[in-house]
Amino acid sequence: MRRLGYGVWLGLAALLLTGATRPSVNDRPLLIAGVPHIRQEPDFCGEACVAMYLRKLGYAVDQRAVFDRAGLDPRLGRGVNTPELKRAVEAFGFRPGPVWHPIAARNAAAELAREQDAMLADLARGVPSIVCMHYDRSPNSPEHFRLVLGFDRATDEIIYHEPGQDQGAYKRMPSARFRELWPLKYARDTWLAIRVVMEPGQIDVREPIDALASVTPAAHAQHVMKLKKKAEIPDGFATRIAGPFLVIGDESASLLEHHAQTVDWTIGHLKRDFHMREPRNVIDVWLLGSADSYVDNALRLYGKRPSTPYGFFLPEHQALFMNIGTGGGTLVHELVHPFIAASFPSAPAWFNEGLASLYEAVREQHGQMWGVPNWRLAGLKRAIRAGKLPSFAMMTSDSDARFYASSTGYAQARYLCLYLQEKGLLHRYYDGFSAGVAGDPTGYKTLVRVLGAPDMPRFEKQWQDWALALEAD
Repeated sequence: MRRLGYGVWLGLAALLLTGATRPSVNDRPLLIAGVPHIRQEPDFCGEACVAMYLRKLGYAVDQRAVFDRAGLDPRLGRGVNTPELKRAVEAFGFRPGPVWHPIAARNAAAELAREQDAMLADLARGVPSIVCMHYDRSPNSPEHFRLVLGFDRATDEIIYHEPGQDQGAYKRMPSARFRELWPLKYARDTWLAIRVVMEPGQIDVREPIDALASVTPAAHAQHVMKLKKKAEIPDGFATRIAGPFLVIGDESASLLEHHAQTVDWTIGHLKRDFHMREPRNVIDVWLLGSADSYVDNALRLYGKRPSTPYGFFLPEHQALFMNIGTGGGTLVHELVHPFIAASFPSAPAWFNEGLASLYEAVREQHGQMWGVPNWRLAGLKRAIRAGKLPSFAMMTSDSDARFYASSTGYAQARYLCLYLQEKGLLHRYYDGFSAGVAGDPTGYKTLVRVLGAPDMPRFEKQWQDWALALEAD
């Protein structure tokens, strides 16, 4: 190994480092102390390295925030590579300088020693480096980022944080081994030594905040990695990210984009119109273009034969599954459910399904989502004329199981929501019910109060007359 020259070491001995020890005649290690260790998430080794040093500088940044700063498409299902890592550290305000250092294979020993000397000189100034190197000496060893924090002259060892291990703080590696693993040999004659200098500039850790959003690009990337590992997305399926949803479809990319725009539109309105929170986790939205594909993929993924020809939501799998060939109304209906689960988890089935069903036939009106009469109206009218429609007190007090078993529940709940919408009361009802559900678990008392109708039998007769006068589009 080529040692640092005497003059360099003399300078190191005289330099007082903030947060670092200084070399001495006793050969104490050159070390940036007190850097917290972070165990990386899958393939987030570079992200974890950046987060570790930002934590040392006093910024509460995690590895997912580093991924988000890189601007990498989460659908790729991987962590950052060197160009994206450089982009992220620059976005945080670091000055990484030159990152890719060509190494002539015929003169590799000398040139790698030169690059190591430059890295140690930066350490002497209190500046660590992130290096990209092979993980170990095994064949086909993956490329891996490590945070270099020190050098022990007495033992000739590089000191670093290993993000890939639980107990990875201040690990040691002989310099010779480090230089063996460091170069990436993409070409026979010219190799690359990659080093990202973590020189702080004007650090900026601010991120745009959406108080109702909870799923970040990094969360999507980790989710896609899991799907790839399980080979759940078949070849030829298109994908698109929309808020907390990963939209997956077997139709063309252009058709999927059209459906994804419907998802974007629905998300925006649920957040603006009702101030609903986004689901906390990534939810897969499977859009299958035919009845056969719908059934086959439900069986393949979940071992479940659909009980409806339209679509269903599986909370236990965080998956929304539908035959998009039946129309976009089913899509909007199903999207409401995970938002209700995140924002109003104690909502009874009648309101959950009533609100979702309201938007099976929907347009934008008055700047809001606006449900319009649909095919459920015919069944509602038959029940009214036959005198078989339960009172609202009975419908709202039904258990979820009884509601789902009812032949009139969906229609009655939908057209109650439609009435509230037409009278400008729907959002007020949602706010009052969700806020007071502990004292009114069925929502009936809140309904009476919002309607201002102490004589509910009289109101229900008026409502039935209103419903009978409606015409479906």
